[in-house]
Amino acid sequence: MTLTIWVDDWQLQCCGEAFAPGDVVSWNLLEVDPEDYASVVGNERATGIDFREEHHSQEAEHTPTLLEVLTITEVHCRYAAPPDSTTNVQGPVPGTTELVPVNEANGWAESRPDISFAGYLVTARPTKTEV
Repeated sequence: MTLTIWVDDWQLQCCGEAFAPGDVVSWNLLEVDPEDYASVVGNERATGIDFREEHHSQEAEHTPTLLEVLTITEVHCRYAAPPDSTTNVQGPVPGTTELVPVNEANGWAESRPDISFAGYLVTARPTKTEV
């Protein structure tokens, strides 16, 4: 069984450890509402996200899950204030997502024109032992 896990860029930048396909990681996983990710990755892809990795929430204080990382994809998108907004609060602009397969995640990504790095989509499988 494989899982798709969202990893926020800032979570990894703050206190996460770099990882690559084949690595075994120990993550606190929280279930997600696909709607929270639809504007970043699109509705179809968002429905495939099973969990998010979490370092900072009190909800995350449970037994970490051992996972073998299979693939890592950077997620980039454009951010802007919604057209009908009365504030300058920016959010993801639907339809601007670019997915970039990578061989390592460290919380940072190479700059891309007109879009910002948002996080990672990681496919992994639960494991009981370190590989």
